[in-house]
Amino acid sequence: MELTLGDVSDSIFASLGVSGCRNDLRIPAHSEARDCLVLIDGLGKNALEEYAQKQKFVTEFEYIRTLSATFPSTTAASLTTLGTGLPVGKHGMVGYTMRVPNSGNPERILNALKWDERVDPEIWQPNPTLFQRATSSGVAVSHIAAARYENSGFTRAALRGAVYRKANTISEQIAATLEALRAPRSFSYVYLNDVDEASHAHGMGSERFLNALEKVEALISGLIKELPSGVRIWITSDHGMINKKDHVVIGRNNNLLTDVNLMAGEPRVRYLYLSLENMEKVAKRWLDYFGPKIELKTRSEAISQKLFGDSVSEEFLERIGDLIVIAKNDLILVEQERELLQIAMVGHHGGLTREEVEIPLLFHET
Repeated sequence: MELTLGDVSDSIFASLGVSGCRNDLRIPAHSEARDCLVLIDGLGKNALEEYAQKQKFVTEFEYIRTLSATFPSTTAASLTTLGTGLPVGKHGMVGYTMRVPNSGNPERILNALKWDERVDPEIWQPNPTLFQRATSSGVAVSHIAAARYENSGFTRAALRGAVYRKANTISEQIAATLEALRAPRSFSYVYLNDVDEASHAHGMGSERFLNALEKVEALISGLIKELPSGVRIWITSDHGMINKKDHVVIGRNNNLLTDVNLMAGEPRVRYLYLSLENMEKVAKRWLDYFGPKIELKTRSEAISQKLFGDSVSEEFLERIGDLIVIAKNDLILVEQERELLQIAMVGHHGGLTREEVEIPLLFHET
């Protein structure tokens, strides 16, 4: 059975007695348990296997299973699934950037991680989060991450309901987690993004990437040392990463944007928004240009293939591209207006390769 981050958070809260939560991981019920879920952004199973063997947490923690990232395999989609317990098609955070339907001519694009003050986070993602539901059930829920994320639109959309504890350093994160888990029946979500940032900037396996793994080790070792006996610690991630070797700048010396009204997504998965009458010729143009380097699907094909979960809520349909272009192997699809930035980035994610999709779940009890 393929499980996602939503199944992890749902299962933990089910074990804490939060009603309406599924426990697909079969975590033993414990009404006074204290759980710490550590999310290492960008630490895919491949990174764990290839580069983390020297880290103590790999040997001290039990490898529970391999999870599947959402589609797209990107932070905005995956963390909203973690926060709500819902698949992408039910929470509506369909990518890193996506169309805001009925937002003008031309329509606007929402960057989920930078947000847009014209978009109400609680309307954009209207489902109650697991953090809200658990808090209402008497669980002490904390969100521990850098101060800059506290009031972001994304946090308010995907992860609202927890007590936000600002922590910008490893020592601050450890101290905040210790404080958050003093009470029985408590849950702490700890977010660390150093691995993701290092992979994007310098590539998975780079010196900066290895230094980021040392920070992960310092965090996990500190939690094991400082947290009281009986705390259940879970380690997981939101997606894996590939190092790009090939790129195409969309619209530069090619006619790939002809008849396309809007392009969103990210370099590994592009959403093309266009008129129905242009669908066939745009699809042919992209397939003729790229051949086997891409996989191209219509919105209806992607939904029928359950890429976004069993179904997509009608209110979220138009956020998804009319055509979805998925880069294969190590190709990235670059926006002309962000050409220098996107080409400079070594590590990328969002697609359907095993390296991007497979994420680990590890466990240790103090």
